[in-house]
Amino acid sequence: MEALREKKGFICDMDGVIYRDNDLIDGVKEFVQWLYDNDKKFLFLTNSSAKSPMELRQKLARLGLDISEDHFYTSGLATARFLNKQKPGCSAYVIGDHGLYNALYEAGITINDVDPDYVIVGETNDYGYEHITKAMKLVANGASLIGTNPDMTCPIESGIGPACKAFVSPIELTTGKLAYYIGKPNPLMMRTGLHKLGVHSDEAVMIGDRMDTDVIAGIETGLDTVLVLSGVSTRETVDQYAYRPRLILNSVGDIPG
Repeated sequence: MEALREKKGFICDMDGVIYRDNDLIDGVKEFVQWLYDNDKKFLFLTNSSAKSPMELRQKLARLGLDISEDHFYTSGLATARFLNKQKPGCSAYVIGDHGLYNALYEAGITINDVDPDYVIVGETNDYGYEHITKAMKLVANGASLIGTNPDMTCPIESGIGPACKAFVSPIELTTGKLAYYIGKPNPLMMRTGLHKLGVHSDEAVMIGDRMDTDVIAGIETGLDTVLVLSGVSTRETVDQYAYRPRLILNSVGDIPG
């Protein structure tokens, strides 16, 4: 644990690590205070594209945490950054919430449901048959398929709910075209996170609740890794993978000691 506490940079997932739906996870306030008290650099790196950094800041403020917007980075921002580099001025048909739309608008990507360059899928509560058929048609006509992240499920107040890949899968299956997923474990997000923190990989730790995105992302980027049991993965599911986190904790509240 001492080796963990000596790290300069902390990259933390949010869903299942900081909060679960609209409830702050036990020990998070103490963990965040410990980060500030010890002058740690930290970034909340979320695979969800639904909310903007401003909305995430406001959500945590409602839960009793005062954290500035520069401490948040989302898969929506990463998707917009990626597409702007790949094809500046491109257009997209988007299935997602306003956090994703805002990120795309700010990157100069326009919305197009006729002949877009891309079909982009993120998390949303507004998803149905019409979205699937529209996306199928556009992908069949040549649009490239992008998923903001590869999460199949996400923690919600009542248990586990569907996430981005569950929305992308019907489009992949019906068109035979595979999506390119931007979020963790894609190293694009991790490299950006390290750059924003200004630390080297061996000076940082990745803290997450998922073996299949958070832990593998940390391992493949050369970070120390911590799995917390406050979200999706359990001690039993760890054994299903050929890799392991260095530490398994009940929650981030265990870190301050």
